[in-house]
Amino acid sequence: MSLGNQGKSVFVLTGAGVSTGAGIPDFRSAGGLYDTVRPDLITASFLQRQKMRMDPTYVVERDMFFQNAFPYLEVRRPFILGTHQQQWKATISHWFMKFLEEEGKLKRLFTQNIDGLDYQTGISPGRVTNVHGSIARVSCEGCGQEMPFDDFCTQVRANIKDIYKVDPEAPEESTNIPCPSCKRPLVKPNTILFGSCLPEEFFERTPELGQADLLLVAGTSLVVSPANSVVNEVPSSCMRVIVNREQVGRDLGIDYGISAARDIWSGERTCDETFLELIKLMGWQDRLRRIRHLLPESNREMIQDL
Repeated sequence: MSLGNQGKSVFVLTGAGVSTGAGIPDFRSAGGLYDTVRPDLITASFLQRQKMRMDPTYVVERDMFFQNAFPYLEVRRPFILGTHQQQWKATISHWFMKFLEEEGKLKRLFTQNIDGLDYQTGISPGRVTNVHGSIARVSCEGCGQEMPFDDFCTQVRANIKDIYKVDPEAPEESTNIPCPSCKRPLVKPNTILFGSCLPEEFFERTPELGQADLLLVAGTSLVVSPANSVVNEVPSSCMRVIVNREQVGRDLGIDYGISAARDIWSGERTCDETFLELIKLMGWQDRLRRIRHLLPESNREMIQDL
């Protein structure tokens, strides 16, 4: 596959799979957030722990956060502080989107990721819609007052215990981080909690999908609504390429049959492996070589013979 005639107006929907090469596990796979939640270690009531055992997504659920912010903050502590320290680097998948933009082909990137790695490539922020918010911006869920990310991370480091036992300087017990304005303990990164509405920008931008002639769906299970609706907002003539190890979205009409007219599956490969092959097909190897030093180590090994 190339991006010639069927790639003048490219839209992209990405999920956690594009960031696994950076060392950030996705939510649903082994080693991901939901697989590693250990309720017994989290500061919570007996009933709240029971709910987390039955459904790990309760950790990032809106009602839970308003009752008790500690499950979210304790589980997210390494991710919050790692983002602050720029622990992770943009992958080949992220850079492919930047190359698309340089070619004038990328019209919009809808990302469900909250890690902000897209911006490390220098992609135009105006081309990116953060469907589920961003970890690097902080505000109060109660009153909306913003807090500088640096200040928030200082308090996370000092107030929130490390349930993973990797930070010897973390406190033994968690204490509240009060909002500087309303004083309620509802301060958190601007990520969308389950049960909350998506940012208005998502709904404002989806009509643009009507001009798509190619949709790339990368590293997402396509189970989270309404972000997964993107696949059905494009014209019927638009080619849809699914870059994911598993065949996802059958219930949304994605066709994996041999007679599929518009849907293509990249096969059982990682996002980075697939986008590396596309970079080769497009003749963009020199661009990738120029930014090799900016890639995660696992990606640099992939292109050592490029």
